[in-house]
Amino acid sequence: MERANQFVGQSLAFLDAVERASRAAPLNRPVLVIGERGTGKELIAERLHHLSSRWSGPLVTMNCAALPENLIEAELFGHEAGSFTGAAKTRHGRFEEADGGTLFLDELATLSSPAQDRLLRAVEYGEITRIGASKPINVDVRIVAATNEHLPRLVDEGRFRADLLDRLSFEVVTLPPLRVREGDIILLAEHFARRMAVELDWTNWPGFAPEAIAKLEEYQWPGNVRELRNVVERAVYRHENPERPITEIQFDPFSSPWVMGKDPILPSTPRPAPMEPTDEAPSAAPMAAPLTTDDLRAAVNSYERLLLEDALARNRFNQRATASALGLSYDQLRHALKRHKLMEASGD
Repeated sequence: MERANQFVGQSLAFLDAVERASRAAPLNRPVLVIGERGTGKELIAERLHHLSSRWSGPLVTMNCAALPENLIEAELFGHEAGSFTGAAKTRHGRFEEADGGTLFLDELATLSSPAQDRLLRAVEYGEITRIGASKPINVDVRIVAATNEHLPRLVDEGRFRADLLDRLSFEVVTLPPLRVREGDIILLAEHFARRMAVELDWTNWPGFAPEAIAKLEEYQWPGNVRELRNVVERAVYRHENPERPITEIQFDPFSSPWVMGKDPILPSTPRPAPMEPTDEAPSAAPMAAPLTTDDLRAAVNSYERLLLEDALARNRFNQRATASALGLSYDQLRHALKRHKLMEASGD
């Protein structure tokens, strides 16, 4: 299964969490999975289900933060026809759907107090009552819940029921953030990059250049494995020469000199640095932009092209030096050169 292939790591902290989940899987007891966003909590829930005796039963997932508070209970426990406005027919809830299998409750800490009360009864007695019904229904469901909150602190603050936490925390699997998983960043980066290279029909995976590896290892990865995958796949698909190692890594896809809500800022022309004497004719300074025009967009494009041509000439058509001189990233410069059809002039 494709998702299982993403379960990659060799650090002791990661392997310890996986082993803890594997040992708890065969037991018919609730498990809490704790971890920052993007650490793989849902993958652990899937492992707990597939290694249990319930593997042939349903695995039902519900994100408790994805629904309005007034619909959470109806989603979890179902409702009878006519029990509230819009309830045209009887509907089974997630507990009934998961009967005989596993119910994975993601973002557990966002449950309202009434929903926590009803969840406690379902876990404690194995029975639920649909909204608008008078008789309870017996269900056989194993609960796996996940959160990135510190639940004992929420209990102290009165935001989470202590007895519900006691009931759900038979085992607690805490996933380490990627920044402390020694050796796993590059292992995962190579894994995601090779998969992306196959998707792009590359015949060869050139690897990452040393400077790209350094960037990946130094970054703190607040979005963890999910963020790493996005960064790596973006770097691979933007790379234009599969025969050469990847050097460019962009962590923030929203980074741009043209930010929404702000006026576009043209790169300024830096003061030319002193040059060594050369037999080559010096390049002319860019012409000043006209003070009046009846086509602003054309005038801006024309001036931008002049700035690019001048900067290329002053930096001997070295694209990286030109990008640095203009205050642009390498990718931003290349996009500008393509837009103005200057790639050939830059020697690429």
